[in-house]
Amino acid sequence: MKYYLDITLLPDAEANLGFLWQKVYQQIHIALADNKIAKNQSAIAVSFPKYGDKVFPLGDKLRLLANQQAQLEQLDIGKWLNRLTDYTHVTSIKKVPSSVNEYVFFKRKQFKSNLIKEAKRRAKYKGESLEAALAHFKDYKKDSSLPFINITSLSTEGEGAINKNFKLFIEKNKADKLEQGCFNCYGLSSRESNKISTIPWF
Repeated sequence: MKYYLDITLLPDAEANLGFLWQKVYQQIHIALADNKIAKNQSAIAVSFPKYGDKVFPLGDKLRLLANQQAQLEQLDIGKWLNRLTDYTHVTSIKKVPSSVNEYVFFKRKQFKSNLIKEAKRRAKYKGESLEAALAHFKDYKKDSSLPFINITSLSTEGEGAINKNFKLFIEKNKADKLEQGCFNCYGLSSRESNKISTIPWF
């Protein structure tokens, strides 16, 4: 990842950061899906430079990164955010600083929501009673302290496909080095790749 641009979210009394993250990230998802390089694969990654911010968990900045400047130019993110110009500031495309020596990867964290179903599956797999399987999940917490964005999935696969609203939980992990893997159409490290997809952290 050699090039990047930053999108700063500008909340006001009518639109708080949570609302803006939902609107902006939805547009980012649409843009990445429209410019995908393969099924659910994007050449462009996202980063959250202020991840873990005390005021708002994701902060107020979203970074887009790519290996080639032309990839960010082709994305033309300003076009996708044209209805949000009063609430966003997009920088020009810049080179990633050569002094960067830290790397991270962001991934989607999914949580099991139906404990009875999971317990039945475990009981069958482990050959144990349902009570024992349920006991395994007794400390399970459905909600996470991880930051999330409310998203509408725009999958159109299949005749009966419908839009689905969900919480996109985002987890940040440190990495020892830069690794080339795949990014999904949310710009996150893809689970479809055997390798993690890291990005420079700055």
